[in-house]
Amino acid sequence: MEDCVFCNIIKGKIPAAKVYEDDNSITFLDIMPANKGHCLVIPKKHYETMLDIPDDQISNLMKTAKKVAKAISLSVGNGAYNIVMNNGQAAGQIVPHAHIHIIPRFDNDALKLSWSHKKYQAKEMEEFTNNIKKFL
Repeated sequence: MEDCVFCNIIKGKIPAAKVYEDDNSITFLDIMPANKGHCLVIPKKHYETMLDIPDDQISNLMKTAKKVAKAISLSVGNGAYNIVMNNGQAAGQIVPHAHIHIIPRFDNDALKLSWSHKKYQAKEMEEFTNNIKKFL
């Protein structure tokens, strides 16, 4: 996409602090990190969400995320991290180009990645299970 900021990073039109690149993906530091070392792993082809990425390419993207998570952990001397992928505006996706966040975590970093917990009412768990299974 012409106006996609991540596509423009891939094309070299916008600078980025690249930490890894292969034939299918690119990884760079997030310019507004949750913690220092926070990276984004993106496919080189434009896909808006995880569901748009072909299966063979998403598996490669996850292998890259694993490789980068290990490198971040070793570089900051800590094995704790979050892997986050927001899909769709309601889920907090700001840039409409699929991307995986790898956020290094530290004791007492005050970063909150939490949500309120809901409860299922009577029979709702069974209903949701059955409805989801219909689409698998």
